[in-house]
Amino acid sequence: MPLSERSFLTFLLLPGLVLLCLVVLYPLVRSLLSAFFDESLLYPGMPFVGLDNVAQVLQHDFLRLVWQTLIFTVGSTIGPFVIGLALALVLNQSFPGQRFFRGAFLIPWLIPGVVVSFLWAWIFDANYGVLNGILVSTGILDGPVAWLFQTDSARGALIIAKTWNSFPWVAVMLLAGLQTVPNELHEAAAIDGAGAIRRFRAVTWPHIRGVAGLVILLEFIWNFQHFDTIFVLTGGGPAGTTNTFATAVYDAAFAGFDLGRAGAIGLLWMVLLSVLVVVYVTLSERGARREAR
Repeated sequence: MPLSERSFLTFLLLPGLVLLCLVVLYPLVRSLLSAFFDESLLYPGMPFVGLDNVAQVLQHDFLRLVWQTLIFTVGSTIGPFVIGLALALVLNQSFPGQRFFRGAFLIPWLIPGVVVSFLWAWIFDANYGVLNGILVSTGILDGPVAWLFQTDSARGALIIAKTWNSFPWVAVMLLAGLQTVPNELHEAAAIDGAGAIRRFRAVTWPHIRGVAGLVILLEFIWNFQHFDTIFVLTGGGPAGTTNTFATAVYDAAFAGFDLGRAGAIGLLWMVLLSVLVVVYVTLSERGARREAR
């Protein structure tokens, strides 16, 4: 008996849905449920404790984690956007080798995040790092600095490493937006005597404002849940001052063996991420309605 169109579509989607449930939904629900139990990797049993784990996190670590996560997120969003916008404006011009440079600047983004993290860990290393070698040899520093073991410099190192990894993607997205700006508008503004800065504010920015807003929001969401750069470079140190929600969940589960605490942190983290996702969806729908008009 031949299958109906709906049955055939269901048959095609079923393997993917089963895989999604096993790989994504079940681990997510299981980890969030841990927030309501006193569950540990060191002893059996998991008595129900309600919201006790969540309350403990809110009382002790929540504000600190929010602040430290925001420092990393904001810095790792603004830096790539500024560099990416400047690069996109340059690559939007006609010059010899334009296509080559458009491809070459994608290399930092194509390298896996863990590899990028180890690269910057070598650059910032106190004993044999390239940065210390250059600064000491040029006389800027009297001796090597442990960049990854001081609070302010560790935070800066994380932001620099993430910025280097992210700015090519931002540049590509903004360059795509710049390609939609009609040249006639720039020519008309130039004839009216507008300089480069005024043309950018009056002509370019209004056309790419929607793309720029979505790029910033997406970068913010991704950086808010970023893990590998922080884990490889500082591990959340020194003294937990670069800990974010991502590394705090890892530390609670696999260093402290406390799955209940890890689940509570993850639950609060998911709530904050859900707010960002709602903002992203809302802005996307507004952009779609604006383009439809």
